[in-house]
Amino acid sequence: MEQSKLAMVSGANGHLGNNLVRLLLSKGVPVRASVRNIKNKEPFIGLNCEIVQSDITDKQSMINALQGVDTFYAVGAVFKLWAKDPKKEIYDANMVGTRNLVEAAATAGVRRIVYVSSIAALNYKIQPVKESNGMNTDRRDMYYNSKNDGEQLAFELAKKHNIELVAVLPSAMIGEVAFAPLNVSYNILRLILEKEVPVETKISLNWVDVKDVAEGCYLAAKKGRNGERYILASEKGTSIKDTTKIAQRLFPHLKIKLPIALPKPLLYTIAWFMEIGSLLSGNAPLLSVKDISMFYGLQQDFDISKARNELGYNPRNNEQAIINAMQYLLNNRELLK
Repeated sequence: MEQSKLAMVSGANGHLGNNLVRLLLSKGVPVRASVRNIKNKEPFIGLNCEIVQSDITDKQSMINALQGVDTFYAVGAVFKLWAKDPKKEIYDANMVGTRNLVEAAATAGVRRIVYVSSIAALNYKIQPVKESNGMNTDRRDMYYNSKNDGEQLAFELAKKHNIELVAVLPSAMIGEVAFAPLNVSYNILRLILEKEVPVETKISLNWVDVKDVAEGCYLAAKKGRNGERYILASEKGTSIKDTTKIAQRLFPHLKIKLPIALPKPLLYTIAWFMEIGSLLSGNAPLLSVKDISMFYGLQQDFDISKARNELGYNPRNNEQAIINAMQYLLNNRELLK
């Protein structure tokens, strides 16, 4: 019986990874949860899964962890848009990790990999944005480059080593279950609820419930065609301003104000000063020059018909995802710190 075959999830204490572990267990799939720091047991309280230590930058640890695994959900990766040395800390780490995970899976005899890529690897110059448009042509961001080049490398290595690989491309994941620190996308909702988004940036995000993405990963393992990529997103993007309006409507007692509209040149100036401060503090800036140049006015609408038709992917609409996620944050205030 196929469901009795062992699945491994890397990055299993992360937002998507942990929700995926929970989903697989609910479907009767035996799960090996792979984490870098095995001492952090909080995400696995009450979960009947095996926990192992491995790191995508250490191939032998991956080979050891993947022994006896049928389906490998490759979730673990560096997910940040800012670093003091983005080439080394983001791009190189993700590229080495991708090579290691595919080669380790092949060595261990894994049958199928569900490789978690990102909407960062899509071509936004052709509307509507869909898988067949090809890869992202914008090379200004090291995280985007790592997802773009990493996905292509994963497919090349899978073909070379004769291992099945399906890529899934999630958008901005929010919702329960989440643990601190929040991921880059979810943190924006936290900033809105904490009234820490002072200016209008004309940036949109495509919000998607993490449980829907986890379901999409499972469906990709079961139904996805080898060598294909599937967008796991909502159909419509929502601007940060409109997301703030939803928060205002839901929680009037919080007295959240809409961000102030500023001319684009002034936004660049503010972002530049924030980046200078980040270089001194070592913390990511609230807004960067790159954020403005890449994402100001960028459409985040997707054609998800391929995932709908081939996988049976059926996400809740983006507004419902936002509402659920905000309510979850306010019910778990330790995540707002």
